[in-house]
Amino acid sequence: MKLEDILKRVDHTLLDPCATWEKIRAVLDDAIEYGCASACIPPSFVRQAAEYVDGRLSICTVVGFPNGYSTTSVKCSEALTAVRDGAAEIDMVINLGMVKEGRFSAVREEIAALRLAVGDKILKVIIETCLLTEEEKIEMCRVVSESGADYIKTSTGFSTGGATREDIALMTANVSPTLKIKAAGGIKTQKDAEDFIQLGADRLGTSRLVGIAKALREAEENR
Repeated sequence: MKLEDILKRVDHTLLDPCATWEKIRAVLDDAIEYGCASACIPPSFVRQAAEYVDGRLSICTVVGFPNGYSTTSVKCSEALTAVRDGAAEIDMVINLGMVKEGRFSAVREEIAALRLAVGDKILKVIIETCLLTEEEKIEMCRVVSESGADYIKTSTGFSTGGATREDIALMTANVSPTLKIKAAGGIKTQKDAEDFIQLGADRLGTSRLVGIAKALREAEENR
């Protein structure tokens, strides 16, 4: 698979708590330059970023991030603000405590509330696979499939692990045909990206692949 085709599926990501506008702007420039699906950035930069890209790039941001234990009303408020500021894609974190308690209906209701809040914007649901049992992952595939979300996403990248090939295979086997999959966290090489796509991932959350593309371009130019 060509790297340029992989990059079309990449949410070029910078969620470092110490991120500055200078770093965010560089991510936006690179995402545009290399044809990424979006740039995923902190909520506080969404308005400035949306004005800066001026329609040249989809802006993605996060809600309830990274721990997911904000109240539903707070998550909805975050989402409404992000959409108002220009975000076209929202990646929300589920309430993991509800999952551990087996309160799957409550999890589904929260996701459905976010679905209403974001309207026709893309909604991705982060289930933090590294913290779930296999049974909980399978149940969350069902819950997210029923919730009206557009994507189920593996990870925040801020917990004990990121996407694994096994988790993408499990999701592919258990989500509805209309629910897409985003792999995020730990995607370091082009081979990683190819494997995740072949296993069923539609989007990839990473910052590494643009760096690989830049290095390849520089090497080509220096020949």
